[in-house]
Amino acid sequence: MKHIYFIFLCSSLLINFSCASDDSNDEDIVDESIYYPPINSDTWETKSMAELNWNDNALQPLLDFLEEKNTKSFMILHNGKIVVEEYMNGHDSNSTWYWASAGKTLTTATSGIAQEEGFIDINNKVSDYVGTGWTSAALDKENLITCKHLLSMSSGLDDTTGDDISASNLQYVADAGTRWAYHNVYVKMQDVVAQATNQTWDSYFNTKLRTPIGMNGGWFNLGVLNVYWSNTRSMARFGLLTYANGKWEDQQIVNETYLAEATNTSQSINKSYGYLWWLNGKSSYHLPQSQMEFTGDLIPNAPSDMFAALGKNDQKIYVVPSKKLVIIRMGESAEDENFALSNFDNELWEKINTLIY
Repeated sequence: MKHIYFIFLCSSLLINFSCASDDSNDEDIVDESIYYPPINSDTWETKSMAELNWNDNALQPLLDFLEEKNTKSFMILHNGKIVVEEYMNGHDSNSTWYWASAGKTLTTATSGIAQEEGFIDINNKVSDYVGTGWTSAALDKENLITCKHLLSMSSGLDDTTGDDISASNLQYVADAGTRWAYHNVYVKMQDVVAQATNQTWDSYFNTKLRTPIGMNGGWFNLGVLNVYWSNTRSMARFGLLTYANGKWEDQQIVNETYLAEATNTSQSINKSYGYLWWLNGKSSYHLPQSQMEFTGDLIPNAPSDMFAALGKNDQKIYVVPSKKLVIIRMGESAEDENFALSNFDNELWEKINTLIY
């Protein structure tokens, strides 16, 4: 009987030791502070794949795939530190590129800052800030549209009339909050912020968001579109700010509660959409230029808690809190022209998974 007890005790100790050893290698439970690269400096600390127990053999196939798919730059941050940073197809670390609709999330963040400072309330109607007659809708219908409806793409305005957001082109289709449609009308939030703060959009954005986190680049007005351009590291800085719940070092740039709302379902129609952020792991989703509902995850190969800024022709910011990851992709369209989500997202995550799992 003593021998049996001794064997049982040793087995238990061995099991406990093995479990403890496994836990020590689990990156998700390591208590490590988020790293922030210095402002106005090219310094950015790195972390090796060996430290993370990633599959080094999978890196070159991933990079080959990216280059083949017209990528110009690609970065992976782990808890703020650079693990992968690669440039290809004529691009380098100083080159700037357009964010396209991935830059919508810059408007989300800046709107949150303006709300925290008391200039706006996203639950107020848009006409409180820009005046009435900013659409072609009847006044009672126009006054249904709040700032939150602009941020959640649920204004009810016609999305088939192009990117022009002049009043004559913003036509009523449905009551605000009853229809989701991907529409350039979100840009009106930039007018809201400018009017409420009595500053230009660029000035307020630069002072409150761009400069405090060390981004470069700027807004370029391309006719009816206002598009942000920057280098790749600037996009990574913004992704890191969002991963860090709106904080940069000891300064809260974007209110944490607001940012949590922005990166969760914002309305009942498209469960995979927040405040201009796309959300994975939901039961269904809608796509631009369609009223169809699709069941399942937005990007099946990506972690369920991932949320993303997705721009035309495959500009990407992926944020994965559970894995402490921020992933950036800039470049030409991987295949056909697209407005946000594309087949490339799922294909890319298949390759990423071979590296990090």
